[in-house]
This record gives sequence, C-alpha cells and structure tokens, in this order.
Amino acid sequence: MILICAVLVISVVIFGIIQASRQPAAVVEPSTPVPTETSGALVVREDSRRLNDVPDATVTFVEFLDFECEACAAVFPAIEQLRQTYGDRVSFVIRYFPLPSHFNSERAARAVEAAAQQGELEAMYTKMYQTQTEWGEQQIPKDDLFRQYAQELGLDLEQWDAAYNSEATLQFIRNDFNDGVALGVTGTPTFFLNAELISPETLDDLTTMLDQALAE
Repeated sequence: MILICAVLVISVVIFGIIQASRQPAAVVEPSTPVPTETSGALVVREDSRRLNDVPDATVTFVEFLDFECEACAAVFPAIEQLRQTYGDRVSFVIRYFPLPSHFNSERAARAVEAAAQQGELEAMYTKMYQTQTEWGEQQIPKDDLFRQYAQELGLDLEQWDAAYNSEATLQFIRNDFNDGVALGVTGTPTFFLNAELISPETLDDLTTMLDQALAE
C-alpha cells in the first residue's frame, strides 16, 4: 500500500477541488480488508475529534488529514466554506493521518491534539494550515515553533507541554492512523460521508453529496 499526498488546487473563483497529481510517500504493510459491518466504527470513534458540536446530526463528514500535506492545506478553504454552510446540520470530524514521509506532520498532529485537550482544537487546526509554509517540507524539528503557536493561542503551556510529550497523545494519533490504514486510506486528504468513502472532484460534488445525505 502506498501512502500518497495528492496535490490539489483550489480555484479562487469557484473553490473547485481538482486532483492534479499524486506523489508516492511511504510504504505500509497491506491490512486485512475490513468487514462492511465494522468499517463504520473505524471511520468515527466515540472519542474522535469534532470541529463542531451537532448532537442530533444525521450526517457526518470525516477527513483523514496530514497537516504537512499541501493538498490538505489547499482543500482547507473549501472545507471551511462547507462548515459555514452545513455546520449546524453536519458533524465535521477530523482523523489524524500523518504521512511518514513528512518530517513534522506527526509533531503537528501532536500540537493540534494537545490544543484539543484544552478545548482549542479548531484554533490550532486552523493555525497549522495558515502557517504551513513556515514549517512544512523541512527536515528540522519544529517543536519550538509549535509551542510558540500554543502560546500565541493563549494555551496553558505547562498543560500543553505535558500533552504534546505524552505517550497517550501519541497513541491517540496512532490509533487514528491505524484506523485509516485498516479502512484502506492511502493518502490525504481522504473523505468519508456517513462511513462511506467518497471521491469528490469539485466543491459542487461535495455540496451535492451533503445535500443528498441530509435529504435521506
């Protein structure tokens, strides 16, 4: 199984999501196919991170993401647009899927998860994409920079440090990654809608899929 990071381009006018190319990143041992009846439980766990709180949502949109992936950063504005439109009806869930070929992606995931443990998931999630050009595609540890981001967001640094360096935080991220591999996720971003893998090519595709799911 090849882990890949798709290179996507967001149209400034229509926010179309266009798949331009796919780059090999790393090799992971193939997993046993997941039975249909159990795959839904792997797409969203009870403790999965949610960007919004919609207790009675009947539609769940899940993204397996890598904060160092340029494609994920490119898609980010479109996802934000979807959240503005559907955030009161659709539950938006993120799953950490740091690609091994990205030197700081696992660190970025730990930084976001450490912020989430203080109730600031969205703030750090947004910060990572807004600053990706400052730290992405570099072979230098960016721990200090990520700690600076935590400080800028007004987080309790002692708590953030403890969570960032915690084995439990790392295991949480590994669990997300392992679920993705078990589900057949081979690159980022990968989307699921109500536990079904979807492959939208444009923002219109995504809105149509969400509208159809809400109408069911």
